[in-house]
Amino acid sequence: QVQLVESGGGLVQPGGSLRLSCAASGSISSIGPMGWYRQAPGKQREMVALITKGGSTNYADSVKGRFTISRDDAKSMAYLQMSSLKPEDTAVYYCYAAYVPGTITDQSGSWGQGTQVTVSS
Repeated sequence: QVQLVESGGGLVQPGGSLRLSCAASGSISSIGPMGWYRQAPGKQREMVALITKGGSTNYADSVKGRFTISRDDAKSMAYLQMSSLKPEDTAVYYCYAAYVPGTITDQSGSWGQGTQVTVSS
């Protein structure tokens, strides 16, 4: 019911910056909190940042102070601004939209396709 399309990934040098974008379509009114997750080779997928419809945010300790999550519901967009990037930030980054309970009953949320972020010199 909700489709997420990501953009903005790529190759960046350590210390550089990158902004990821997530465009939502479909049943936009069903979307509640949104988040960014990442998965590095050989590691479990981890939550990087989340944001509620009211604008409250939460970050993984490893990215706090360097990453900023935001959303623009009028444009059906979510963003992840990444600064001071480190090699350990290298991962596939996924956008996730959780559904408001009771709005969509066959699934709890929707995932984007994932976009590769590589931090290397």
